[in-house]
Amino acid sequence: MSSDSEMFVKGFQNRKNVLGASHVEKSWENADDFNRPAQRLVTEYCWGEVWGDSTLTFPVRSMLNLAMLTAMNQHHELGVHVKGALNNGVTPEEIRAVLLQAMVYCGAPAALAAFRTASAVIKDWQSDQAPVQAKAE
Repeated sequence: MSSDSEMFVKGFQNRKNVLGASHVEKSWENADDFNRPAQRLVTEYCWGEVWGDSTLTFPVRSMLNLAMLTAMNQHHELGVHVKGALNNGVTPEEIRAVLLQAMVYCGAPAALAAFRTASAVIKDWQSDQAPVQAKAE
């Protein structure tokens, strides 16, 4: 990562805190000359400026993202942000409540697809959180 912007550095750290360091570092490392400006813009303004504003908590921002991404049928980004929401302390029950509300306001097809995406991410996240069983010798 190379940047002279304080807001970029703040955004890069916020992004890693929510989405996971490996995901964010991989996204930045895989950026090329064509898409690096988009990565920089998202990191600096979305994650630095907007997520860096303390008016809303990270869990609230995560729940807002889940609703908006459901409304826009952005399932790849929804999966990324479901994991981020869980990392921020949003419970599976709160995620379900957000998606049920989105179902009423955004429509059943969008919300049902969101439920499929969220279910898979929650299952994977929970299995990653499970304690490692020691092998019997």
